Amino acid sequence: QVQLVESGGGLVETGGSLRLSCAVSGRTITRYTMGWFRQAPGKEREFVASILYGGGNTYVSDSMKDRFTISRDIAKDTVYLQMNALKPEDTAIYYCAARSGANYNYWGQGTPVTVSS
Repeated sequence: QVQLVESGGGLVETGGSLRLSCAVSGRTITRYTMGWFRQAPGKEREFVASILYGGGNTYVSDSMKDRFTISRDIAKDTVYLQMNALKPEDTAIYYCAARSGANYNYWGQGTPVTVSS
């Protein structure tokens, strides 16, 4: 059973930075494509970034790719989301997820990010 635990969220001022972490247990992260998603109040969940299993190619949503970076530490089985130049519209709960097939079928509990204006 794969378990995902996010951390690193919090309150930050506009323009600030945060690094979210997702610790994975139960399987090595190289077996999964790992993703970050977010859900703002009253909005649908949206894709933020992913890092592919194996070689680790990364993808970041076009609207965030200038500010967000996804990475992983295989030795620690941890995935990171570095967020810079944060804006109030980045306020959301951020979720880590894993998939071995077409769909993300493992999810963390989420970590809240609040960006004050």
